[in-house]
Amino acid sequence: MKNLKNTGFLLLLIFLSFSCGNADTSKNTDEIIDDVNASNEKQPELKRYEIKSGILEYKTTTSGKVMGSVVKGSGTSSLYFKNWGAVELKKEDSKTTTHINVFGQKKTEVSEVHTINKLDNGKSFNVDMKNKIITLRRDPAMEMIKTFGKGDAATTGKKMLEAMGGKIIGKEKFLGYDCDVWEIPGGKQWMYKGIPLKLEMTVMGIKTINEATSAKFNINVSDKYFKLPDYPIKEEEGYLNDGEYKSEQAEMQKNIKRFEKMSFDEWKKMVTAEDAEMKNKSDDELRQIFKMSKEMMKRMKK
Repeated sequence: MKNLKNTGFLLLLIFLSFSCGNADTSKNTDEIIDDVNASNEKQPELKRYEIKSGILEYKTTTSGKVMGSVVKGSGTSSLYFKNWGAVELKKEDSKTTTHINVFGQKKTEVSEVHTINKLDNGKSFNVDMKNKIITLRRDPAMEMIKTFGKGDAATTGKKMLEAMGGKIIGKEKFLGYDCDVWEIPGGKQWMYKGIPLKLEMTVMGIKTINEATSAKFNINVSDKYFKLPDYPIKEEEGYLNDGEYKSEQAEMQKNIKRFEKMSFDEWKKMVTAEDAEMKNKSDDELRQIFKMSKEMMKRMKK
């Protein structure tokens, strides 16, 4: 169910997005960062959290059985943010071991993840540590919040959780902070002023626990924490610069109005024609996605 609901939100984002050219250019790090900073000066910044700045450390554990396989994993991550979360960098290192036993055939697979992701007022920098390159893209959720949520990600995020079936079931202290405890499809989440301090999820028999081990808020977070490796930055195929993006806003508004008036049959015809994955979904699954997407849009406009 969790995957279905995530699919609905992603599909809505895709539908509300716009056609774009196949820009595929590479620039050096300084040029890209300068472009981002210049564009941010012209746009209202996001307010992703109700706290101005912070440094958090997390640990993650994964365990469970699925289709004859035993999965165990662990990892750590560091999160740095300032300007109410408009600027954020996250580093993650994890290792997962899967013991496979199918029809008496046994083998062990080990995978490791080492990532750095930076969000700068809606622009996302994803570092490929193996190939030593950085991909620049627009974060679709943040762009929607800037456009429809007036930049207030905390309020919009709460509405989105509610639209996905989430609800607050109580309050608990975690690391000394008073958290709202959310019941969400597949698990629970402990939120402090818009920041997740703990997450418990079980999907297909695999349980994941991600929890903060330390959290310091409203402190001075040095610019050194947001520095990316000195790798070439490549714009994602189809990436629009700020001028191009702004010119597409009217088209996005038209798509929203079009979606609001669409019947399920009209929407189904469109998405199954454009997305191979949607063709394989049942009518019941498609109706859930359609209903949830409509609800999300309604709540975001309130």
